[in-house]
Amino acid sequence: METHITNTNGALDVSIQMRPGSSVAEVKLQPGQEFTAEGGAMIAMSSHLQMTTTTNKKGSGSIMKGLKRMLSGESFFLNHFKAGNEGGTVWLGATHAGDMMVKELNGEGLIVQGGSYVASSPDIDINMNWQGFKSLVSKESLFWLGIKGKGTLVINSFGIIYPIQVNGEYIVDTGHIVAFDESLNFTLSKAGKSWVSSFLGGEGLVCKFKGQGTVWVQSHNSGSFGSILGSKLKPRK
Repeated sequence: METHITNTNGALDVSIQMRPGSSVAEVKLQPGQEFTAEGGAMIAMSSHLQMTTTTNKKGSGSIMKGLKRMLSGESFFLNHFKAGNEGGTVWLGATHAGDMMVKELNGEGLIVQGGSYVASSPDIDINMNWQGFKSLVSKESLFWLGIKGKGTLVINSFGIIYPIQVNGEYIVDTGHIVAFDESLNFTLSKAGKSWVSSFLGGEGLVCKFKGQGTVWVQSHNSGSFGSILGSKLKPRK
């Protein structure tokens, strides 16, 4: 299955292929066009493309910005790809085994889980976002990514990714959240009527979103998968 996003108004020309289980992104660059990708995401690229590495946006490297992204579960470095007169193509892979999503931003912001960022247009800012101790209690990361700007954003999930429209209130399991609109507020809540039923039912704490916007969720829970897989691995001798 392939999803193709054409180049309009300076957006990136991105094709998502082999979805949803093993998605890869094909980014076709016009002459002089450039974009930014997570360190280590590149699978292959045209030989005449230029690649530079920084700890932040191109031309504004910052060690602190790189360290903040590491706290959010991302790489310390970002790679910047630029096409010459011939244009070119870059193939990108993802951290998780699953789907990818292409989102065009027009100045609005998204909160994205650590490890899900893949690539973006050069005018998009990527910063650490503090989610507070409510995330610690929910056993999720304290730090997510705050992504904002104008251009194309590519993120990935563990399993299939799909949107849930929120108009008022909606409850989502914390381990299935990939990203959500910055305009949404959320609080932690129990899944059932009581704390006992919530934890016995295997759900525990959930996020209750309020407002109007979109939450993108993934079909698999990486924490649960890691717990099951870890118990089956043989310890080192």
